[in-house]
Amino acid sequence: MQETVTIYCKNNHQYYDIRRGTSLLDVYKQIGLQLPYPVVAALVNYKIQDLTFLVYKPKDIEFVDIGCPMGMRCYVRTLSMVLACAVRDLFPGAELRIEHPISRGYFCQLQWHKDVEPQSLTPEMIQAIHNRMQEIVDEDRPIVAEEKQTKEVIRLFRERLDDECTLFETLGNPYCRYFRMGDYIDYYTDALLPSTGYIHLFDLMPYHQGMLLRIPNRQNPTVLEEVSPQDKMFSIFKEYLGWNKLLKISNVADFNKACKNSKSFEMIKLSEALHEKKVGQIADMIANRESGRPKFVLISGPSSSGKTTFSKRLTIQLLVNGIRPVVISMDNYFVNREDTPRDENGDWDFEDLHALDLDLFRGQLADLAEGKEVKLPTFNFETGRREYRGDKLKLEKDTIVIIEGLHALNPELLPDMPRESTFRIFVAPITTVNLDNHNWVPTTDIRLIRRIVRDYRYRGYSARETIARCPSVMRGEVKWIYPFQENADAMFNSALLFELAVLKRYAEPILAEVPKYCDEYSEAHRLEKFLSYFESIPEKEIPPTSFLREFVGGSSFRY
Repeated sequence: MQETVTIYCKNNHQYYDIRRGTSLLDVYKQIGLQLPYPVVAALVNYKIQDLTFLVYKPKDIEFVDIGCPMGMRCYVRTLSMVLACAVRDLFPGAELRIEHPISRGYFCQLQWHKDVEPQSLTPEMIQAIHNRMQEIVDEDRPIVAEEKQTKEVIRLFRERLDDECTLFETLGNPYCRYFRMGDYIDYYTDALLPSTGYIHLFDLMPYHQGMLLRIPNRQNPTVLEEVSPQDKMFSIFKEYLGWNKLLKISNVADFNKACKNSKSFEMIKLSEALHEKKVGQIADMIANRESGRPKFVLISGPSSSGKTTFSKRLTIQLLVNGIRPVVISMDNYFVNREDTPRDENGDWDFEDLHALDLDLFRGQLADLAEGKEVKLPTFNFETGRREYRGDKLKLEKDTIVIIEGLHALNPELLPDMPRESTFRIFVAPITTVNLDNHNWVPTTDIRLIRRIVRDYRYRGYSARETIARCPSVMRGEVKWIYPFQENADAMFNSALLFELAVLKRYAEPILAEVPKYCDEYSEAHRLEKFLSYFESIPEKEIPPTSFLREFVGGSSFRY
């Protein structure tokens, strides 16, 4: 048997002969590679692996640092394990529950065991947890991945984590992989850092009767993310978590058990009813606002949030309130192609606020507010120019204009418009069920899976093409949407508790088409693994007006 194997390092496009059985971390040290930030993991044949992974065969290897999304995910997972261990050490009668991302961090609470008197988290308790985390980091404890028969793993976890054991059982795998850090074991969905000493930056602070785990800035990992207050978003999380309690579902294990017990139809009916109730409540807010009925309803949200379906369902509810809605597309106010701003790469930047003809848009809305008639433009995307096709609009007493667009919540869009003339709505699928106490479901993953299915079925794009465009789409959202979401008068969570179990049937074969040796495969593989945690359910009980129909088809609305 050869003592060496040849690997190809994608970072510097060089081949190296290394001793068989060498760890990725030692490979990194031997070849003298220097990344902008400390290395945290590596892609091995386009699949993420811990730095403790041993190389026995020829491989393509790409080392990643905390400055890229998968590196940051690895860092945050490890930080979560350190936090969970610190909670175990200080409060053995409690279990850490990482609820959801918020305010550029992660909101956490303590879930007290049934035989223990619950305590409210105090600043002193949070500081003690922070100090214990720092001690664990300073000890530089090795983190080791272990794999055993599922029944043995269940036995190991049974004493502490009933939710974890149920997740193992519902997955149905003969073997399970988990992580050990000294005498502490935990389960995570993907790679972790080699040791706690790799954690270089974090903080823990009081936040809404819980605590906020702060992480490094995604653009500059040498500093912490600034805390951005998101009280309205937090209230939406709290509301929908309360709704899940109606179904007695707090994690994917509960969800899978409910599906296997034929309760999926009940989940569908209740989830859809809650959506309808919420849309109706927002319509009532618009119709009965104390400061007077607005003339313009502005709707914003990130890609694949279901904004179009929301607009159509809101239209119906406004009609019930005696209001006649008229829909205007902000896309029709694009400047001519040659006047479109360009990004740092020299490409057309259609997501820039100034890709819109702001003077025309502001002027026409001002005229409409004064009761004047305007000639509505239409943007021809084939020619890249504005056209006028005879469409006119004049607001009557019972008419209201609905405008959907990327910049709808940006105060710069209509700086001179009186606040009482507008009602602003933020729409997004906000995750309400986690895999377990320490593994959350990212909202971005829900939207990406929605977009992959929709693009494939209706726009002729492969999963590879959709994944390749994802970084650009997310940059636009971070710059033009998220900073302004708290400006909304109302927020709507378009996520459905059951949707991933339905999308799974569509997404898995589409993701399977992504070639195994391309940059997009690592993301496709991650999403396939993520979907594997969910029990699949049929869609026959989903109504034709559901938000999910915008992506899987069968809607009674025209798009």
